[in-house]
Amino acid sequence: MPSPRTPSSRRRRLAAALAAAVALVATAGGTGAAAPGPAAPGPAAALRDAMFVGNNWDGTADVIEAQGDFRRIGRLDVVPDKQERLREIYLNPVKLAFFLGVRNGPGEGHDQFVDDMYATPDGSSMVVSRPSFADVVSLDLRTGRINWRFPVAGHRADHMAVSPDGTRVAVSASTANTVHVLDIGTGRQVGSFATGDKPHENVFTSDGLLWNMSIGEVTTALDAPWLDWTKGDRRIMVVDAETFRTVRVIDMRERLDAFGRKDLSDAVRPVAFTPDEKKLYLQVSFYNGLLEYDVTTDRITRAKVLPGNPRTDPDRTTWVNDSRHHGLSMSPDGSRLCVAGTMDDYATVVDRATLREGPLVEASKPYWATVSGDGRSCVVSESGADRVTAIDFATGLRVASVDVGDHPQRVRLARIPADWAGPSGR
Repeated sequence: MPSPRTPSSRRRRLAAALAAAVALVATAGGTGAAAPGPAAPGPAAALRDAMFVGNNWDGTADVIEAQGDFRRIGRLDVVPDKQERLREIYLNPVKLAFFLGVRNGPGEGHDQFVDDMYATPDGSSMVVSRPSFADVVSLDLRTGRINWRFPVAGHRADHMAVSPDGTRVAVSASTANTVHVLDIGTGRQVGSFATGDKPHENVFTSDGLLWNMSIGEVTTALDAPWLDWTKGDRRIMVVDAETFRTVRVIDMRERLDAFGRKDLSDAVRPVAFTPDEKKLYLQVSFYNGLLEYDVTTDRITRAKVLPGNPRTDPDRTTWVNDSRHHGLSMSPDGSRLCVAGTMDDYATVVDRATLREGPLVEASKPYWATVSGDGRSCVVSESGADRVTAIDFATGLRVASVDVGDHPQRVRLARIPADWAGPSGR
């Protein structure tokens, strides 16, 4: 973990950034200009399963096998227009202030170039949210060029979700308390809705709903439990995925209090639904564990505390963006959960019936958990070791690890052209 930063060190970084701005503005010409649009569709290409791994600080996405040895297939530059975007930012004092705020806040001193990624239904493109550039772009997998770009409201883009039919993508505009829903092929906005403070995770459900979880302020140092009220308005917004009208508003604070856990934060982080979508498992800020929420009865039914690492710094202000544990997925049959114990440096598989954890698999700041293409493994991103690790759901043991780029975070299952091995000319 980085050491606390002093005001003088912040001033030095700001001076360096402004000096870089002068040099950048003087540079002629941009790179990675957007293409006019996706090429006219040809015959349907054969597709294969793969996984996208977003290397947040690199500005790249690795594409790896979706099962087996999870070897790397290729890599895509997700900021081909980097110089153009930076010129815009450095010439706009408001944009520059927020850009530096992202770097020195949630970015831990780094720019955040890729948060979330999905493939288009035809496997031709990757759609990426880019926090530091406050936008979503579609990148042609064959050429690496930009098909379309959508600037989000406010100054930071965050988590996304793709609709069950793959045609729409929802993205959280975290500083604008807004979720945009875009046509995944064209980037055209088809709807939006207001959220609580700092919208984060999005999930489409099979009953035609879209869930958004807002997490409030996670970059302040007001992390003592008695100061939790300073973190803002946190809620779960459930909207109709066609009309974007509000269906439910869930205040998890009330549900936690009724369950007898007034000590826990109500900032909902990653979540996982059961296959029938009747139960929701969730992580909350500062908690090394998970909660079970019954969707039908609208109440928390169980809590599970997971082991703490004795080497974890007890100072909550040192935990990355308030997230003690950040990463949760469920096996396809609904019998097991996979948990990324971010600040405790492990991942583990939890039996859903008993909530007993399996072996603690050592992992360096694991930041996300998803399911492999064959459904047999949980795949976690080790952001502290720049690798992805697969853990067998049945045994709870590590089965593979593969090196990726700098600070991997989101990992998503995708379908790509069967013969793809990277953009042409790279």
